[in-house]
Amino acid sequence: MMKKQTKRVLRIAFIIASISSLYFVPWILVKAWILPLPDTVQEQVNEAIGHGFDGMIVYVDQAGKPPESYAAGWHDRKNKIPAYPQALFKIASISKLYVAVATAKLVNDERLSLDKTLADYIPALVGRIENADKITLRMMVQHRSGIPNFTDIIGYWEDPPKANRENLELVLDKPADFEPDEDYEYSNTNYLLLGEILDQTLGYSHHQYIKEEILIPLELNNTYSLLSEVDLDDVMSGYYVGYDDDLKKNDFINPAGSMVATAEDVGIFLRALNDGSVFDEGEQEIYSSIYVYEHTGLLVGYQSFARYHKEIDTVVIQFNNTTNFDGYDWNLAEIVYNRIVKIVRRRNGS
Repeated sequence: MMKKQTKRVLRIAFIIASISSLYFVPWILVKAWILPLPDTVQEQVNEAIGHGFDGMIVYVDQAGKPPESYAAGWHDRKNKIPAYPQALFKIASISKLYVAVATAKLVNDERLSLDKTLADYIPALVGRIENADKITLRMMVQHRSGIPNFTDIIGYWEDPPKANRENLELVLDKPADFEPDEDYEYSNTNYLLLGEILDQTLGYSHHQYIKEEILIPLELNNTYSLLSEVDLDDVMSGYYVGYDDDLKKNDFINPAGSMVATAEDVGIFLRALNDGSVFDEGEQEIYSSIYVYEHTGLLVGYQSFARYHKEIDTVVIQFNNTTNFDGYDWNLAEIVYNRIVKIVRRRNGS
């Protein structure tokens, strides 16, 4: 009898807890999740604008079919310019994929070593970054260095420094988050340092190297390393909920996320990354041992998703230009992205 009563009490408690938890979930997420799946990707993109995104761009490259591009909402809300698929977008941390490919290429050429340490490459950081003599290049690429993330510093996004050195100074002399290779923690500082090491090794900007070794061979004519290289009118505006100004002019020049590109160019690159055509002999094996084959990106006003879905041999890129303080917009964007993939799967008969 006691067991039955206990089970009943636990069941009631679970129901109450479930109902209570729903109180704290933004209902827009529930709505976006439970709505019937539209028939087309364009309908889903249109629906996303109804959920509160100012603008969205989606690129779908399904093997055996011509690539497709979609857009809805605003490219520029103030000037009433509709979103269009060919717009440039701040791809944020998706940039790390290009830096990781460049690193793999230089390792293959024996110009870099994955086993050399931060102290080997930048001796001046010994005593300024904890464990500099133990942190290898491989650990930095894989976010297993323990070096603190400069963008996690309280108040960072209120007035972020522009110069790489100023960003680095935010974490100098701070304790490590963990011992090298003992854990994983995403840190933009790793890629800031990788950019410095690449520049030092090459004797010129790694941006130029990426252009020569990745962008030109793949004919990615709408991909740029820095915002300063493009006409701002071509860049999709970025918005933060509760803040009226356009965030397009905010310039993030760090190697961790400085690149600007069209959805199509990112899609072509991601396809080449996954099918190996971006690599020369020996490079893909190195890359596979150090980094991932998909990425997301986040800057204030900009969210991006770049993923390859092997089971349907399809690349899906999604850009949306609205972020907020609560962060539920990221979950909302994930829901929209997953629904788009479901539509593509259904269309493919999967």
